[in-house]
Amino acid sequence: MTEIPEHLLKRAQAARDKSASEAAPATPAGGEQPAAAASDSRIPAHLLERSRAAKSKTSGEDAAPGGGVAVQDKVAAAVAAAPGGGGVPVGAGPGGHTQRLLTVVKSGSIQDVKSQPVDKVHTWPHLLAIEFVAALACTAFLFLFAVWVNAPLLQHSNPNQTPNPSKAPWYFLGLQELLTMFHPMIAGVTIPGVGLIVLIFAPYIDKNPSNKPEDRKFAISLMTVHIMFWAVLVMIGSFFRGPGFNFTLPWRDGLFFEL
Repeated sequence: MTEIPEHLLKRAQAARDKSASEAAPATPAGGEQPAAAASDSRIPAHLLERSRAAKSKTSGEDAAPGGGVAVQDKVAAAVAAAPGGGGVPVGAGPGGHTQRLLTVVKSGSIQDVKSQPVDKVHTWPHLLAIEFVAALACTAFLFLFAVWVNAPLLQHSNPNQTPNPSKAPWYFLGLQELLTMFHPMIAGVTIPGVGLIVLIFAPYIDKNPSNKPEDRKFAISLMTVHIMFWAVLVMIGSFFRGPGFNFTLPWRDGLFFEL
């Protein structure tokens, strides 16, 4: 338990001494101090006298009528023993309260002083060090892969003969597939432009800062539709377009796709 400060102990001892000195004249005529007051000085003297007076009055009413004088004397002694300052005992607090301080509890034992976890770290060295190591690992993998595996080079190109079918690189095959369905202005400008504008304004439409998928339904749905739309066009242009860029089935006419 936390120790009580010295100045509070001295103040409490001074209040007890003062209460005991003022309660001394209120002892009965026999000169003997009451046993209750002697055994426990923490009870204010006026409360002890009031209790004794009430007991004496009760016993006096049950006894002979001649005992009324003694009861009145005890009541008078109790009134005389009470402090003169409006009935408030000496050393009492506001409103006459006489509670004593048991102990002083330090603020650290009753307050939550735990630091809150921080989910942010500095870019250097936490992030850049990891990215640098990852870049070195990728470079070493590509170097070893290029040493041991030869690239699938084709024959020399013939400017007088155009390969059939002529397909764009795989990342442009979605756009080439759109050209077979719509006018070049719509397929090459309108549809890609609308898609880019929607993606640009998406962060301003969905302002939810949460990283949980269940809280970002709009953003996840928009990105899923975008990826699936483009992935389907790339797959059709890669595996389902044969000579003349006509639709074909790969398991029937073969595969017309090269990286």
